[in-house]
Amino acid sequence: MNNGKLSWFNVTSLVVGFAFLYLPILILVVFSFNESKLVTVWGGFSTKWYASLWHNEAIKDAAWVTLRVGVLSATFATVLGTMAALTLDRFTRFPGRTLFSAMVYAPLVMPEVITGLSLLLLFVAIGFDRGFWTVTIAHTTLTMCFVAVVVQSRLVTFDRSLEEAALDLGCPPVRTFFQITLPLILPAVVAGWMLAFTLSLDDLVIASFNTGPGATTLPIKIYSQVRLGVTPEINAVSTILIAVVACGVVAASVLTKRSELERERAERAAAAGG
Repeated sequence: MNNGKLSWFNVTSLVVGFAFLYLPILILVVFSFNESKLVTVWGGFSTKWYASLWHNEAIKDAAWVTLRVGVLSATFATVLGTMAALTLDRFTRFPGRTLFSAMVYAPLVMPEVITGLSLLLLFVAIGFDRGFWTVTIAHTTLTMCFVAVVVQSRLVTFDRSLEEAALDLGCPPVRTFFQITLPLILPAVVAGWMLAFTLSLDDLVIASFNTGPGATTLPIKIYSQVRLGVTPEINAVSTILIAVVACGVVAASVLTKRSELERERAERAAAAGG
């Protein structure tokens, strides 16, 4: 056995796997700086397609809609997901807990087509016109479960003795939450918000079911233009979207890691003090 050593087979498998996943993205990014209008023929380095995006009103409108939907849905999902995580962590027994937990985490495993179609049928049944707010509600439904997972993972290791000490000293429960609990779990809450925001930016399937006039998101706009042919402008806007999503994911990962380090540091300090 080659414990701790990489064999040629493992190295080759890793290289092939990463190339299969990331080479198409790398090609898209490279050709976004192509001088030629032909996306498959390199004509020299140029940033003119990024400049032309500034004059493309349709792309700018779709990007503005996507940004607003992302911020609002991520905020709503963070509030609801944090509340759901607190409920599942603090109240281990109450009627319907299993059903509540299953409903919170259902979007994690449910196909997006089913989620989008079910929300569409709901909006049609209640007579709610599809548009900006239906997309926002749909994205909130999709991303809330991810926030709940992130926040609940932090609450599992949360030292509740700090809350108990504050309550014993006469601090009201609501004030205890905002002054003790929330600051300690804030990195996880912020990481959940960023994850929800990036998922909203990236969604196509659910948004396509629930969009309406004046609520075309950037992924839908890109998909509709790609059906007519890929242009360098599409490569450029896709590169920007990839960069934004990547920054959000990295920031969420860094905050989660920092939260874990702070928890470990607090545990060591508590152990040393004990």
